[in-house]
Amino acid sequence: MKVGNKIPKLYIVPTPIGNLEDITLRAIRVLKEVDLILAEDTRKTGILLKHFEINNHLQPHHQHNEHKTIANIVERIQQGESIALVSDAGTPAISDPGFLVVRECLRHNIAIECLPGATAFVPALINSGFASDEFCFEGFLPQKKGRQTKIIGLKDETRTLIFYESPHRLIKALEQFLEFFGNERKASVSRELTKIYEETQRGTFSELINYFKSKVIKGEIVIVIEGKNK
Repeated sequence: MKVGNKIPKLYIVPTPIGNLEDITLRAIRVLKEVDLILAEDTRKTGILLKHFEINNHLQPHHQHNEHKTIANIVERIQQGESIALVSDAGTPAISDPGFLVVRECLRHNIAIECLPGATAFVPALINSGFASDEFCFEGFLPQKKGRQTKIIGLKDETRTLIFYESPHRLIKALEQFLEFFGNERKASVSRELTKIYEETQRGTFSELINYFKSKVIKGEIVIVIEGKNK
């Protein structure tokens, strides 16, 4: 089966990180036309599909089962199906499942098409006001082992640094950046991007720590840190 005039392939489909209006018309069309949608969380994706009146088959594809499902995905595409991969929000394979299935499809000469769309670090970077001509995206820091070593290894990085962090580890991350980067570097913290309570706070690590200690922290977090002066 072909999707329109396209050959069977794996589609990487970004979904909104908050505001549902950020989905593209092309993403809606592809999600309607493919034979199967692989979803990090079928419940969350089901809500999205219902909103856009997309009635299609869903299959779980997340970090706990992706090693087991990849062979079947490759086989189905080889037999003529087109499959779309989505994560809970944003672009798959950016700090989300997706890399392994993309690599395996490429290994089997299967066509891959990645649609452009939402990803949290881009608006956070632009909102920060820091240099965006060169930047280093680090995703999530290790939760325990290797976390401090990772931060120390980046303290002399001259490019703008970008991290994802969970709400309950934000203060810890800012305190560690203060300890190893010093308080001269400026940083920006964005949360709830594209949502009603979207917020971006900028300042020194000390200022950001004091600010976020005074409130309940919710939502996905993007931390942007200016590079070390050359």
